[in-house]
Amino acid sequence: MIKLYRFIKPFTVSILAILLLVFLQTLAELYLPTLMSDIVDIGIVNGDTGYIMKIGGLMLLITALGTVCAITASFLSARTSVGFGRILRSKVFSRVEDFSLQEFNEIGTATLITRTTNDINQIQTVTFMILRMMVSAPMMCIGGIIMAVSKDRPLSLCIVVVIPVIIALIAIIISKAMPLFKLMQIKLDKINLVLRENLTGIRVIRAFNRIGREQQRFA
Repeated sequence: MIKLYRFIKPFTVSILAILLLVFLQTLAELYLPTLMSDIVDIGIVNGDTGYIMKIGGLMLLITALGTVCAITASFLSARTSVGFGRILRSKVFSRVEDFSLQEFNEIGTATLITRTTNDINQIQTVTFMILRMMVSAPMMCIGGIIMAVSKDRPLSLCIVVVIPVIIALIAIIISKAMPLFKLMQIKLDKINLVLRENLTGIRVIRAFNRIGREQQRFA
């Protein structure tokens, strides 16, 4: 998987822009609770309507800026992942064209179809998720811990207990999901094989009235 990302180098500028936008979005999301607490602790307690309106307006401005950053980052992430998939799909197709007949027979047409379509679509999805979620999540986690410690150190100790539990749950989910993902790939290759055989031999299947059997194979 890591080797594939040499094809993403043409999008370096977009990736840097995405990182900056996600960072600004995260800062906005982390700063809003602080402003809300200031409204409660200072504005409402002291009955200062002017202060409440001032901080409320600042919150609206920060929310708008965060929204713009989020939308722009999502757009750039989608464009980067699709462009990366286009380059990768072209490279895979060019490589497949150079295969010998023996290599075609060893790998199989159904597997090659899966590799050049479904697998690359999944890589595009993973790339988009990395650029959006897996970048913002660590920033949000670290920023949240810093904000929690700065506000209430004794209460922030709960994070020390929660984080290992979350990490353990993620590890369990990944360990259970990987075998299922590999099994799904095998099943998908089989579906493509059956579908290709049905499309190629549709006249023979109808001539010998084997439609029911082929439907069972596909199911």
